[in-house]
Amino acid sequence: MKDGDILALFLAGDEQAIAECERKYGAACRRIAGNILSSPEDAEECVSDTWMRAWRSIPADPPRKLGAYLTAIVRNLALDRLRAERSGKRGGGECDRCLDELAETLPAKDVSPEAEVLLRDLMTRFVLSLKPEEREIFLFRYRNVETVAEIARIVGKKPETVKSVLFRCRKKLRDYLKKEGIDV
Repeated sequence: MKDGDILALFLAGDEQAIAECERKYGAACRRIAGNILSSPEDAEECVSDTWMRAWRSIPADPPRKLGAYLTAIVRNLALDRLRAERSGKRGGGECDRCLDELAETLPAKDVSPEAEVLLRDLMTRFVLSLKPEEREIFLFRYRNVETVAEIARIVGKKPETVKSVLFRCRKKLRDYLKKEGIDV
């Protein structure tokens, strides 16, 4: 069926439009969602959500290219799901691991507001003092809360190398803070 005919079905409120989209664009939409998401079930759900989103959103002035319109919807849905998944992982234990790593390096949590401002300033100066590769790894871990494996993949290093860089950075940070008069 041609795109114009499918769009006419959408505009007429005929549910056959969804079946025709599935037949014509289902494989492409699954491929896009599958390339973004690791779970086939999540990819399939994004494809189903694409048909529902199209059903609700096909405007009175229909898109010129239905395939491009549908693949943009599925891509955006898959990216949203991926962001939510990664966000959930950050809150799902990795953050605690990062804080545990820094616990021996940073002062106790119950510091005055003035000390907190000073510490924030010192941390900024410390990060800027690192070599670019160290800074990148340090920020991926302690600002972005990425896993060691993910950092290794991003920077093209072995996980053991990333762990060593992080260990040395924490030691440098502890020494830097002591030198600046912060009790750690």
